[in-house]
Amino acid sequence: MILDVLWHDVECGGYAEDLPLWRRLAESETDGGRGPVLDVGAGTGRVSLDLAARGVSVVALDAEATLLSALDERAAGLPVRTAVADARAFALGDDARFSLIIVPMQTLQLLGGPEGRAGFLRSARAHLAPRGAVAAALADALESFDSESDGLPEPDTCELDGVRYASRPLAVVDEGDRAAIHRLRQVEDAGGAVTSEAHDVIRLDRVSAAEVAEEAEALGFTAESALRIPATDVYVGSTVVVLRG
Repeated sequence: MILDVLWHDVECGGYAEDLPLWRRLAESETDGGRGPVLDVGAGTGRVSLDLAARGVSVVALDAEATLLSALDERAAGLPVRTAVADARAFALGDDARFSLIIVPMQTLQLLGGPEGRAGFLRSARAHLAPRGAVAAALADALESFDSESDGLPEPDTCELDGVRYASRPLAVVDEGDRAAIHRLRQVEDAGGAVTSEAHDVIRLDRVSAAEVAEEAEALGFTAESALRIPATDVYVGSTVVVLRG
């Protein structure tokens, strides 16, 4: 398995708390729950494959071709198509219209601030069916911590062919308008010896649901009541902004 795919699965694949919400939206916003739905930042298909297994037609969009290649292999005849594109500027064809566009897992906060979000919102609006909806998850809490003053969270792990892969959050560093999430990725052999390790950083824009709603309304959307994905002992909660085209 390609390492980019493996680490994506380790760090994102176990999250399921949001799936009931995307299922409900697909049922209520599309034609009898049949779609089409555009999944932005689809990765290896955590949400796309869940919806498609329930008969929803999905287009999975991501900038990483390697991740979408893994998704294609896993789709196994399900109603999923993939599109390699930047979420900030995508064009899927004149006939590509969606009743629902979803942006799970804080993908909206990876777009590089207001300009990046505006690019996504313009692209999304161009692909919405009449009265279609955009639903985007935002992390509720990005509180800073470090390994010296706080206990480290348990790592995300998987084992493949006797090799253990572990990704441990080390710190969340406040960078003003962004939060930098630092992780240590380690690979251990069957005897428990660390054979490689690497430091990875993901930066999320600090933006509220109200700010996203204001930005969207300036581009012609109507903001509706936000939805909630509750926090758990393992995952922070999310606020899902709902925008009507």
